[in-house]
Amino acid sequence: MRIVSGGASDVGRVRGNNEDSFRIVESLNLFVLSDGMGGEAHGEVASRIGVDAVVDHIREATENSSAPLLGEPSPTLNANTQRLASAVYFANRRIFDSATEHPEQHGMGATLTTAWINDAMLSVAHVGDSRAYLLRNGTLQQLTNDHSLVAEQVRRGILTPAEAEESELQSVLLRALGARTEVEIDAEDHAIFPRDVLLLCSDGLTRMLTEPEIAGTLQAETNPQSAAEKLIEMANDNGGADNITVIVVRVDADPKGWKTWFRKGARNESNGNGVPGGK
Repeated sequence: MRIVSGGASDVGRVRGNNEDSFRIVESLNLFVLSDGMGGEAHGEVASRIGVDAVVDHIREATENSSAPLLGEPSPTLNANTQRLASAVYFANRRIFDSATEHPEQHGMGATLTTAWINDAMLSVAHVGDSRAYLLRNGTLQQLTNDHSLVAEQVRRGILTPAEAEESELQSVLLRALGARTEVEIDAEDHAIFPRDVLLLCSDGLTRMLTEPEIAGTLQAETNPQSAAEKLIEMANDNGGADNITVIVVRVDADPKGWKTWFRKGARNESNGNGVPGGK
């Protein structure tokens, strides 16, 4: 299969600074997105630490297969998914340690949603309310559960989805990186097929657009970079109440098969924090 991706980040129409960060490491088919919290520049610090930590941990593991795993191993997950979960544990420790060492960063934290594609398997690891979606055959499926107070109230039947959308408590998280030395991580793996589209996004997108709007845009915009930028434009047109970060990944059948490997010598990596377009 051939993996094509694009990403962008924007401050939105209301906020004064961008606390989101993202990285695309095409040589690894690794995609990482984080939404920071903590006010002033500290949310930006937390999200950047988290994203960099995941990339560092995965790179180390690909170079050293005996690198230790963090967290409790799960027999239901494949080795790559367990490694990705370990990377999120590592990110949590880095953010927590930085806040401990720098008193001015006390209270900072971040969401983190990351995806790693190996052969025909997709690994996802997640903390917070940034989301991962999979578009397949025109149907948009949310792969992650929001670790937020209102999402938990919806799951328990206390609120309806419509009431949750109007709640003033949408930003209250039950889980985030950096709050404690340990964190509970959701991780899972999925088979992936040609024509699948993967979306990672911060809540600045999902609070401004409906899922049908997102699905329609992903279907209409076949270029991942154009799709990411279009989604951000639409979110801003609807108010842009928060920072907006989007990663779009398309999985295509590769007509050239094994010959593609000869073109992978040039590493392409994208990242963004507080810069429109994520460059």
